[in-house]
Amino acid sequence: MFDPATTALLRAVLDEVCEEVSRTETGARTHVASKILEAATRGETSPVSLKQIGREALSEAPTMWR
Repeated sequence: MFDPATTALLRAVLDEVCEEVSRTETGARTHVASKILEAATRGETSPVSLKQIGREALSEAPTMWR
C-alpha cells in the first residue's frame, strides 16, 4: 500500500499521461496504470521518471487501445 501522497502522485501522473486518452479506453489506461504501479512498487517516485514510464507504456499499448 502507498501513502496518500504517493497515491496522489501516481493518480496525477496517470491523468497527465492519459490526458489525450478517453476515460472509456479502459484497456489503455489500465496498461499505463499497471506500468506506473510496477515502477512505484520498485521504489520509483520521481514524477519525471514515472511520466516517462507511463508515456512509454502508452506508446507500447496496442493501437486498438489508443
